[in-house]
Amino acid sequence: MDIEFIRRAFITLFVAVDPPGLAAIFLALTLNMNAGDRKATAYRATIIAFLVLFIVSFSGSAVLSALGIGMPAFRIAGGLLLFYISAEMVFERREQRKSNTAGVAMEQDHPRHIAVFPLAIPLMAGPGAITATILQSSLAHGLTNYLALIGILLVVMLSCLMVYLLAGPIGRILGTTGRVVLSRLLGILLAALAVQIVGDGVLAFGKI
Repeated sequence: MDIEFIRRAFITLFVAVDPPGLAAIFLALTLNMNAGDRKATAYRATIIAFLVLFIVSFSGSAVLSALGIGMPAFRIAGGLLLFYISAEMVFERREQRKSNTAGVAMEQDHPRHIAVFPLAIPLMAGPGAITATILQSSLAHGLTNYLALIGILLVVMLSCLMVYLLAGPIGRILGTTGRVVLSRLLGILLAALAVQIVGDGVLAFGKI
């Protein structure tokens, strides 16, 4: 088992999904629900998001191959996308974008559909998380590392579930300032990982 792979995969996926940043959005989306409906929504969204990322983890590379897209090119493109997401986090734009998506859902969708859109997709299993999953699955050489990746996906999704179930206390503990500071710190970390992914992609191009 590659400990370095596990470390990088966990950090990349955790920051890409950003469970702590979903607490306030979940509260806003489920404001008019009773406790039972709110809990059911949290479980449903977590299951759907995990299934989406699980499917992507083993089918993403095959889809790219079918489209004629090489993994080095995808690493560069994916790294740039993750870097853009990290910039949004650092400059406090990501939470605003997620809030806008949540607002549209509250206006247009029935509350029971909120678990699918926007909670599961795109807030949990969005472009950043899908890109990170495909990138990490391409680096998961061997069955052990792949199973470790699935375990990481499960841990990250369960983190989201715990954030949803404890959204009220978490929101009060972090407050606005806490969320901003945490988002910026995670954004800087994701930016560094994104640069590393782009660099790996450039080096892989040179070996072709």
